[in-house]
Amino acid sequence: MVDKPDWIFDRDDEWQAMTSFISRGLTVGSRPRATLGVISGRRRQGKSFLLQSLAEQVGGLYFAATEATEAESLRGFARALDPHVRTRLPAFDDWNEAIIGLFSGIGENPTTVVIDEFPFLVRASPSLPSIIQRELGPGGSGFGSAVRLLLCGSAMSVMGKLLSGQAPLRGRAGLEMLVKPFSYRSSAEFWGITDARLAVMVHAIVGGTPAYRYEFSGGDVPADLADFDSWVARTVLNPRTPLFREARYLLAEETDIRDPALYHTILAAIASGKTTNGKIATYVGRKSDQITHPLNVLEDCGLVVRDTDMIQGNRSHYRIAEPLIAFYEAIMRDRWRDLEMARADAVWADSRQTYLSNVVGPHFEELCREFAAGADETLFAGRPAEVGAGVVSDPGNRTQIEVDVVVKASSDRGPRCLLSLGEVKWGETMGLGHVARLTRAQGLLAAKGWDTVSTKLACYSGAGFTDELRAAAAGDDRILLIDLDQIYAPE
Repeated sequence: MVDKPDWIFDRDDEWQAMTSFISRGLTVGSRPRATLGVISGRRRQGKSFLLQSLAEQVGGLYFAATEATEAESLRGFARALDPHVRTRLPAFDDWNEAIIGLFSGIGENPTTVVIDEFPFLVRASPSLPSIIQRELGPGGSGFGSAVRLLLCGSAMSVMGKLLSGQAPLRGRAGLEMLVKPFSYRSSAEFWGITDARLAVMVHAIVGGTPAYRYEFSGGDVPADLADFDSWVARTVLNPRTPLFREARYLLAEETDIRDPALYHTILAAIASGKTTNGKIATYVGRKSDQITHPLNVLEDCGLVVRDTDMIQGNRSHYRIAEPLIAFYEAIMRDRWRDLEMARADAVWADSRQTYLSNVVGPHFEELCREFAAGADETLFAGRPAEVGAGVVSDPGNRTQIEVDVVVKASSDRGPRCLLSLGEVKWGETMGLGHVARLTRAQGLLAAKGWDTVSTKLACYSGAGFTDELRAAAAGDDRILLIDLDQIYAPE
């Protein structure tokens, strides 16, 4: 196993997965066989940095594709391949020759080969995945070759289709890895933020994307909570920083998005709290069936996530996966002209309350669900199997109770066993009334056949708890009070 270099922060699981893949190898009889791995993830997550470091550590080949014609890409690939082959290869006329030259030229010498930004090559040469599939198959040049081929890309819609359905490479990959943003805890450490409240507020804007720490913000970090407003104005809302236009670029980079105005309006609807298909359609001014395709595209691109209601499984809600886009749609989009005229302070003064309610509030709910999903079995008296949000119908009061954090037990305890029901409040001190709501939801679910005998009632707060609630929790082990320090405590 190859040790992870000191210069790579976090990413222990990803490094272990990659090094395990390149170390295994395959043989047919006594002969080696080339293997394939596929690595994907949104831009700015550090995939290229990881793969370049891996290639350097093992003496492998790293080829970064660019937006170019097939002929130019072939020349670049040949130059990158030349130092790794046993004998000099002739110029490649097409990818048939290049892939055969790769496998046969390297032969039985175990070699890691990284092709980064693979979607650029596929766009110019759509048959490339089929060529790789053929050469990895019976009778192909991959037999007798010890190449460990890693294909990497950021165009999520393209990378997602490589191994799906009837795609040529389906079933061929020995590694399928998604490089995600840093977790909220790792992100706080990466930014050097020790104040949990400040960590949430920064994470609600930049998320866990590594590149935003240095390349996009110049290494500017809010010194403390008092500096946060100034930091937003001088970095995120500053038209002279790369972070300012990043949310727009993230959408523009997706090749499947052909009507940016429609997609921005859908994202704006979600950012404003309209999270169901019907409410989004009303906001956009279209029928529900007319926005199904755009929502699917946004899902495929990894920009939007559809969460199934944990109580009413036939319902679902959409949320924006990239915090910077949620911030842009809620705060920046309608005030773009003012921001371009360097009026960041005025815009932020007008928008700060919207940020707290429409951005930080929902984001904190998602962090609490992430916290619950990673909890050990001692917190909820059982290990969480599924975590999400849900809605409980309350016909007696002609209303519905929204439960922010629903924690289900593993199936061996029954399909309807609830470990916990939780409510999340970012800017509100929580009291006995919040527990009463959860207790009401618990009773309604029990009447419908859910197992709530051991269900914990959890209050997640960014602003603390009343003395009365603390006293109640001290005398009732069903009530859990979870504050920011606990949420950010090391795992």
